[in-house]
Formats: sequence, C-alpha cells, structure tokens
Amino acid sequence: MSSEKEYAISWIDSNRDRIVEISDKIWSFAELGLVEYKSSSLLINELKKHGFRVERGVAGMPTAFIASYGESKPIIAVLGEYDALPGLSQKKVPRKEPLEPGKPGHGCGHNIYGASGAAAAIAARYAMEKYGVKGTVRFYGCPAEENLSGKVFMVRDGYFRDVDAVIGHHPGTMNGANLKSSLALNSVKFHFYGKSAHAGGSPDQGRSALDAVELMNVGVNFLREHVIQDARIHYIIESGGDQPNIVPDYARSWYYVRAPEREQVEFIYGWVLDIAEGAAKMTRTRVKYEFIGGLYNMIPNRVLSETVVKNMRMIEPPKYSDEEIEFAKEIAKSIPPEMKIEALRRSKRPGWEKLIDKLIDDEIPDPWGEGEVSHGSTDVADVSWQAPTVEFSTAAWILGTPAHSWQAVAQSGVGLGHKSLIFAAKTAAATIIDLMTNEDLLKSAKKEYEERLRGRKYKSPIPPDIKPPLDFWEKAK
Repeated sequence: MSSEKEYAISWIDSNRDRIVEISDKIWSFAELGLVEYKSSSLLINELKKHGFRVERGVAGMPTAFIASYGESKPIIAVLGEYDALPGLSQKKVPRKEPLEPGKPGHGCGHNIYGASGAAAAIAARYAMEKYGVKGTVRFYGCPAEENLSGKVFMVRDGYFRDVDAVIGHHPGTMNGANLKSSLALNSVKFHFYGKSAHAGGSPDQGRSALDAVELMNVGVNFLREHVIQDARIHYIIESGGDQPNIVPDYARSWYYVRAPEREQVEFIYGWVLDIAEGAAKMTRTRVKYEFIGGLYNMIPNRVLSETVVKNMRMIEPPKYSDEEIEFAKEIAKSIPPEMKIEALRRSKRPGWEKLIDKLIDDEIPDPWGEGEVSHGSTDVADVSWQAPTVEFSTAAWILGTPAHSWQAVAQSGVGLGHKSLIFAAKTAAATIIDLMTNEDLLKSAKKEYEERLRGRKYKSPIPPDIKPPLDFWEKAK
C-alpha cells in the first residue's frame, strides 16, 4: 500500500465516528429529491470545514453543489447522493415499524452514498496535501437520483465536461464493481381532460378522463408483446376523479419507459404517445404530455472496476459484532428464501449458488456482467457518457434484501450500514489516489471509455428549455 493510500485510510479510521454521524443525520432527515435542504447543507458545511471550495445551486437546483480541492489536472469526481424515497419511513429495528407512517425513508441507502463520497474526498484531500499530490478532487452533491434525475441536469449544463474520471459508491447486498449496463429511461406524465357530469343522471353529457387513462393503460399492456424482451414499461394512476357519481373531467397517469439503448427508448416512447392520442380520441377527451426526464444507459469501465476491486481486497471487508449478526438474522426472517435465491440468480454473479446459505456477503469477486444489462436505471449512466465512470457496491444489507424496502431503510441506519459506509469510503479514497498518482492507469481508463463509446455522441434527453421541477412534490399533492 502506498503512503498516500495508507494516510487517507488512516484519516477515515480516525474520523469514523463523524462519518457515521453524518450518514445517520441524513438518514434521519430523509428528504425527498430536490428538497434535500438539511442533507445538502450538512455535507456542504463539512466539506467547507475541510478546506473545499463550494459552488451551490448547481444547474438550477438549490440542493445541488460542487465542492473542490486542488487546482490542476487530473480532475477526479466523486459522486454523492442523499435523497430518500416516499412512504418508506422505518425505525432502526428488524421488523416493519414506521418511524412516521407515510413519511419518506432511505430505502436505497443514499444516506450512506452521500457520506461515503464526502469522506473519501476529504481523506484524499489530506493525503494530497501531505504528499504533494497534484490534481483536483471534486465532490458532486447530486440531488434527486430516485425520480427526478438531478445528475442529468448537471450533465446537460456542462458540469462534468472537464472531468477525467468519476467514482461513485452505492450500498447494496454485495461487494464489487460489476460491468453491467443499465436501462435508458423516459419519465412522462399524461394529463387527460374531459367533461364532468352526473354519472347516474346524465352520463351521456360527460367525457371521462379516467376512461382515457384506463384505455391508454390497456393499449400499453397489449403493446408489451411487441417490444424487445429487455424493455420495461410501468405506470401508476396519480389522479382518477373525486367520487363515483361524478364523471371525472381530469385524470393523470405517470409512466416510465425503459430499454437497453437510448434509441430503443425513443422508439417505444413514440408508440406510447400514439396510444395516448388514441385513448383521447376514443373518449373524446384531450391529452397533454408532461416530460419529466430521461436517462441514458450505463457505460461500464473494466479498468476502473478492477482498480476498485483491487483496493477492496487490500482493505478487506468488515467484520461484524454479535449484535449486528443478530440484527441481520432477524431481518432475514422477513425475506422468503425463494426471494433471496431469485435475487442471487438475477445478479448473474459467478458462483451465486454459494451465497444461498450466507447471511452477509464477505467476498469480493472479480468484476462480472460484461455484456449484461441491469434492469434498473440511474442518472449515473449519463455521467458515464462524459468520462470513465465506476459505481461500485458494498454490502450494507443482508443478501436477498430488496432495495426500496423497509428492510433496506432499517439496515442503512445501523451497524451493517455503518461498516459498509466506512469500507466504501476507504475504497473510494484509495481509488482517487490511484487515479491521481498513476498516469498510465488513467490513460487506460480513458482509452477503454473511448472504445466503448464507439464514436457515439451524447445528446441530453432533457430539452434545453426544461428546468428542474422544483415544485414537483407540491404539484403531486
């Protein structure tokens, strides 16, 4: 281990309690996307305390920021997320028990994501100062990953244009840095406008916006037979009327359209728009589309993934206390064995069968998944079209835990999550040092990045006139 890495890792060990405290505070704030005011302020103040220059309100989002240390190249970006999910409030107990029913919760562990990235950036900064390492470490405070794709606005507005490499960490059930891509996505709301009438006395005078929503849903469900196998289309009805005896004059649905490549999304999306128009014609209503956002597919990078894995193995996975193991065993009682097995099978991790009887992943496999597509979507993918990017995972949750669940919320705020956080911060800090001190490594990552792009150009899926929807949650009420 180099002296620079050793120093950065020792800084994280010395400041472990503060790093955990930051993660736990963000966990308790549990703020939704674009309104993470307390969470972003906490991270900003911590980074400023350690000598980072901070630019607030990036890309028109009050809770987006960039914190920088250093002046020269290379510029290594570290990502941080801190938004929670609606309706997932949960106490730090191994049974389903909301802290505040109906309130948000960190069901994807973004309290850990924000804290691990900030800690890695700060640790790297002190190693840079002590050993005269040239370069710039830049922490990107990224709001609204879960639903409003804050990074896509940051990419569109050019904030990643000069970056040399990007490191992100997402808590999960496994340790590793896989090579899978992700699904590109369009998010859109359909507003249907009809005419109200008495549903019993004069239904012939009404034009039901809800009928239009339901007919559109039927049409899209028939479409599923005729799209590529890896495509995903899902929706909710956000508004469907007030009471049964009034023909609804307004109804609204919210759709996600996903596929492995951006052009595939656009093709299916166009077909969905046609179905919406058809539903409006059938019901003699009017439809308006509200484009919420879009994402690209992930461009993996083997050079960066192998570097992360090498550092993970050097640092070694954490050990767990008896209390943490007991907590994990209680959580495991809420996860059916068949669900755990299916999650492991779906991961396509080589040798996944050996994990069936394990409670917590304590292995670090080689990067896997080349040519495979994860069926989730992330705005980290848009960043990956700007520079070589890796988003690695550390085991914050027991094997089989579904993301976006009360189990994930509970584990993200206790010892299991804390140890994942510290392991991730050390791994990210060591990888930052590698990229700043090994010119050949960075060149190799960039060469692979260009080869994977194959000359393809990024065009923002968000039109230039669309601004971040800062009133999103108010409009959704």
